[in-house]
Amino acid sequence: MRFFFFIFLSWQVVVADTLKIEFTADDSFSIEVANIGVGDTTEWLPKNEGHNVEFLAGPNMEALPENSELNIRHTITFDLPGVYLYQCTPHGNMGMLGLIVVDNNFDNLGKIEEVELSRVAKSVLQRRIRVAKSNK
Repeated sequence: MRFFFFIFLSWQVVVADTLKIEFTADDSFSIEVANIGVGDTTEWLPKNEGHNVEFLAGPNMEALPENSELNIRHTITFDLPGVYLYQCTPHGNMGMLGLIVVDNNFDNLGKIEEVELSRVAKSVLQRRIRVAKSNK
């Protein structure tokens, strides 16, 4: 689902887009590869217990928040273009991974591919990357 919010600042209208991703019962994210624009927000919703959001790689790791707590709604606004790799901490080794591609920018994809993952998670990541590239 995508929702639009209109914020009025002086004489300007700013449109912010929010993408909602749920934790599913089968240990996955409801949207595994998301394409968003700079300034868009992603919100992870705890529709199923035992999950969180942990970023493993992105254009600027220092700018990303710490891991979210389990079973808590988590929201991030993406201000830098590039590819962001995240996982559910308890289920990452089993392949509960997601990609956020901001502004269709793949400049840091090499860094994403270098992240050390379990064999299963690495295989899942390669599938996610193929999907992301097919959406270019």
